[in-house]
Amino acid sequence: MPVKGGTSKRSRAKWALGSFALALALPVVAQQAPESLLPPGFGDAPEAPPPAPPPVRPAPGTPAAPSLPSFTPVIPPDPSLLAEAANVAAEEEMTPEELAAEKAKYDLPDTARRSLARIGPLTPQTRGLEPDAFGNQSGKFLAALMKETHAPILSRWASILLRRTLLSATDTPGDIDGADWVAERAWLLLRMGEADSARTMVQSVDPDRYTPRLYAVAMQAYLGSADPAGLCPLSEGALRVSKEPGWDMTRAMCAALSGDQGTASGALNQAQRRGTVRGIDYRLAEKVVGTGFNARRSVKIEWDTVSQLTAWRFGLATALNVEIPDALYGTVGPHVRAWEARAPALSAVRRRPGVEIASRLGVLSSAALVGFYGQMATDGDVPADMADRIEALRSAHAGATVGNRIGAMQRLWRDNDAPDYVGLITTARAAAALPVAQADARDAANLVASMLTAGYDRNAARWARALGQMNGDGAAQFWGLLAVGAPSPVVDINNGRISTYIGEAGQEKGRMLIAALAGLARLSADDATSLAQDNGVTLAANSRWARAIGAAAQRGEKATVALLAAVGMQGRDWRRLPPAHLYHVVAALHRVGLDPEARMIAAEAISRT
Repeated sequence: MPVKGGTSKRSRAKWALGSFALALALPVVAQQAPESLLPPGFGDAPEAPPPAPPPVRPAPGTPAAPSLPSFTPVIPPDPSLLAEAANVAAEEEMTPEELAAEKAKYDLPDTARRSLARIGPLTPQTRGLEPDAFGNQSGKFLAALMKETHAPILSRWASILLRRTLLSATDTPGDIDGADWVAERAWLLLRMGEADSARTMVQSVDPDRYTPRLYAVAMQAYLGSADPAGLCPLSEGALRVSKEPGWDMTRAMCAALSGDQGTASGALNQAQRRGTVRGIDYRLAEKVVGTGFNARRSVKIEWDTVSQLTAWRFGLATALNVEIPDALYGTVGPHVRAWEARAPALSAVRRRPGVEIASRLGVLSSAALVGFYGQMATDGDVPADMADRIEALRSAHAGATVGNRIGAMQRLWRDNDAPDYVGLITTARAAAALPVAQADARDAANLVASMLTAGYDRNAARWARALGQMNGDGAAQFWGLLAVGAPSPVVDINNGRISTYIGEAGQEKGRMLIAALAGLARLSADDATSLAQDNGVTLAANSRWARAIGAAAQRGEKATVALLAAVGMQGRDWRRLPPAHLYHVVAALHRVGLDPEARMIAAEAISRT
C-alpha cells in the first residue's frame, strides 16, 4: 500500500513500541558525554621543577595509515536537492488533526526548548572552550573553512584540539542559522572520523528546528555511527523537505522496526517499483526491514558487483553485522575505519583495524586503545599476533623490573630507531608509570615520545634529570623532545645543543625543532631569526593563511586559531608539512593560551618526521 507523507495516530502509537524494538534490533552505543582524550592535570599550571638529583648512569650498551581516496556518501548533503522543499511540503500536506498533533509535540515552555544561540556539549568546566572563542568572526566564513578542510588532519594533537573546539558550547555567529552552524561542525567531525561526536552534535538541536542542511548531515551522522534506527524520529520531518532516497527508505525501515510489517512491506515494494534505491542499497534496507517484529524476510548480502563503499552501505551493513570486504575500505578515506572502531555491533577482532587507525588519528585515546586490547584478551579466539601484543602490554605495565617493562615496550614499538606511532600511543601510560632509571638514550627518547602522545608531559619532564649521562644514538632526540614538550624549560636550549640535534637527527627534524622552539618562544628573537635563516626556515607571515592565524591569535580567538591550525595541517605525510606551518600553528596556539596543545603538536612533529 502507498505510504503518505503524514502518519496516522495508529502508526504514531506504534512508535512507542518501536522505540523498544529498536533497542533490540539494532544496538547502539549509549549516549554519554564525549570522552576526554587528555590525562588528568594536562594543561594545568606547571609545578616548579625540583632540584636535580645526581644523574643516573645508564647501563652499557610500522606502517602508516593507508592512503585512501575521499569518502563519497551515497546520499550527499546536496543543497540543490533541497530547493524543492516547498513543493514537497505541498505534496505532503497534513490533515488538521495531524497538524495539531505535530504542533502539540513541541508545545513546551520556552525554558524547556534548547536555544540555537549557543550549542555544544563541552563547557570550560568540561575542557571545552569559552563561549566567545570564535570572537566576532563571520559564521559563513567559518563554515566555508570547515567545508574546505580536507580531513582527517595530519596531526593527532591538532585533531584532538579541533574536536574539542567543534564540540564546545560557543556562541552562534549572527550571520548563520544555528542549525546550519551545527550541521557544518558535525560534517567536519564526520570527516575527521568522529561519527559519535557528530551524532551528539546533531542531537543538540530540537527536531522542529532542523534545516534541510542539518537533515542531510544528520543522515550521514547516524549512518557513520552505525545507528540507522536513529533516523526514525527525524524521518517524518525530513520527508517534507528532502527527496533524498535514503529518507524515502526510512518509511519502510522505521515501520518495520516499530512492528508495523504491513506498512513496511508496502513502502519497500513501492520503493522497488519506483527504483528509488537499487542493488545492494535496496537489499541492505530490505535486510533492516527483516530485523523488525514479525518479519518474514531473509536477505543475503553479496558484494561481488559493488565497487564503492558509501555511508549508506557502511551504516546499514555495520549495524546489521554484515561483514564489508576489506577491498571496499580501500575506496574510502581512513576516517571510515575510525567510524568502524566504535561500531557497537562488531566484535573486537572486527574492529581492530579501525581501532588502530582511530588511535593514530586522535579519535581514540591511549586509555581507550589499552582498554580495547583488554577487551580482546577476554573475548577468546585472539589472533596470534594480537596475543603477543596483549602479553607485551601486560608486561609493560606489570613486569618484575624496569628493564622487563622497557623490553616489553620495545616489542610494541617494533623498531627502536623508527618506532610505530600506534605502539608509542599504546605504551604511554606504562611509560609514564616508570621511575627515572637506567636506560640507553634511544629507549629514553622513545619513552618520552610515548608519554607525550597521550599528554603525560610532567611525567616526561622528570626524565630530564637523566640527560647528563646520556650520549650516543638517541641522546639528541631525547633532548629535543624535552626541549619542546616539557611544561617549562627543563633542559638547556642553546645554539650548540640545536646544532648537535641537527647533526644527529638530520636537517628535516632540525627545521621542525627550530620552528617549534621559535613558536613556543623558547628561543630569543635574535637566535630564532639567525637559526631560521641558516637552516632555511621561513618565519615571516607570507601567506593569507599565516596572516589569518596570526591575526586570530592577536585577537585572542582560541576556536578560530584551532580551526585555522587544522587548515594549515591538512595532508597525510609529515615530511610534506612546511616547517613554517608548524611555526605559525605553534606560535598562535601559544599566544592564545593553548600552550599544552602547542607543545604536544611540536613534540609530535619531531616524533613523526
